[in-house]
Amino acid sequence: MTTIFLNGEQQQTTHTTLFALIQELGLEGKRFAVEVNEMIIPKSRLSNTAIQSDDRIEIIHAVGGG
Repeated sequence: MTTIFLNGEQQQTTHTTLFALIQELGLEGKRFAVEVNEMIIPKSRLSNTAIQSDDRIEIIHAVGGG
């Protein structure tokens, strides 16, 4: 288990990459942005970006509407 901070909330995860975390959150195929430790991670690098203990991950997803 790895301890991370996801959108400001401490939680445990067994995922080792950002892509696996995105899949668990049901965001795959949706419009979102990911920031890890104040650095924006392009979607093309999600599967290659490892999750480390105490990472601060912010995920913002776009919601349509008016």
